[in-house]
Amino acid sequence: MERIVSSLLVLLFFSQFALAQVKPRARDLGIPFEGTPGPLNSITDVRGVVVGHTTLISGDGKLQVGTGPVRTGVTAVLPRGQQSINNPVFAGWFTLNGNGEMTGTTWVEESGFLEGPLMITNTHSVGIVRDAIIAWRIKQGPPDESGYWWSLPVVAETYDGFLNDINGFHVKEKHVFDALNSARSGPVAEGNVGGGTGMVCYGFKGGIGTASRKLDEKSGGYTVGVLVQANFGRRNQLRVAGVPVGTEITENAPVSKGTGPMADDVGSIIVVVATDAPLLAQQLKRLARRASLGVARTGSSSGNGSGDIFIAFSSANPGGWKQSGIVQLTMLPNERMNPLFEATVQATEEAIINALVAAETMTGIDNHKVIAIPHDRLRQVLKKYNRLFEGNEK
Repeated sequence: MERIVSSLLVLLFFSQFALAQVKPRARDLGIPFEGTPGPLNSITDVRGVVVGHTTLISGDGKLQVGTGPVRTGVTAVLPRGQQSINNPVFAGWFTLNGNGEMTGTTWVEESGFLEGPLMITNTHSVGIVRDAIIAWRIKQGPPDESGYWWSLPVVAETYDGFLNDINGFHVKEKHVFDALNSARSGPVAEGNVGGGTGMVCYGFKGGIGTASRKLDEKSGGYTVGVLVQANFGRRNQLRVAGVPVGTEITENAPVSKGTGPMADDVGSIIVVVATDAPLLAQQLKRLARRASLGVARTGSSSGNGSGDIFIAFSSANPGGWKQSGIVQLTMLPNERMNPLFEATVQATEEAIINALVAAETMTGIDNHKVIAIPHDRLRQVLKKYNRLFEGNEK
């Protein structure tokens, strides 16, 4: 029996890996983007970064709070893999509009470090996810160098209540453990997965997206990777590669009665920026700010009800958290940061479009339906504006 269970788990892992590989991405559709992506065009192109998802989908029909329908999940990003707990990374965060939550950021601001994993879920599951990270941390090994079991986890959220029984509190501790323990390098599943399962972006199905940029050797050869949980924007705002796609594809826009999340720009976006460039905390805060420009390229004006919160970290300077003696650090001069700024803007833009392209049509609570952006129509619109790339390189 154990052998059968082990075989099934291996099959499930490779099935998820294949899914991440096979799904078309924005470049596969001929959407032109600036910059050179890393090998996987993913946040995991930054060495050491791993990502895990737990996806929860069950039930159909009328909302019954506590039983469903369920369309939610949780996503984990570990900057140094399973070594993230005892080897924090320099980090900085920025909020473009603050109608949202990212826990632990007061200490990130004060200390300049991100300690342990970063997780993303739905708005009403932040508490359980935060507590579960602490429980997971305790199970991983001894306390930190100071001898204390002490943690202020970073957990971010966007609202999936248009499709999901958000007040049913379906994300549990075990789901957090599963996402953390299954986190891997390699291709990252996108769209309706993890924390992005029930999200809506520009009136289309949204969710998780990722992209990366590889700087040339003259600029240091560094990598910048971005992961987004995209749940923001109105349909008429959407721009893809500069083309006003949202005003061209107007059919099947989701509608909410009153002032619900589909009535205005009330959604949110979380952006996680990773790099291997040796940047310190204040420099990483500058990098996080540049995610704003990538979001803006896709059409958003960061509405009053939007929670647009970004965090950036560097996998360089291992041992920077050392608690005794003198720490020797390396730092890229500010004058050499422009290529990193540009890479962040480009990768953020592409990660958002990747989330849209990968997402699939979903029906949730009370039969609310959100369609995936139609690939054929998207290509037609891009071609109309002479922005469709049809060459051999994408």
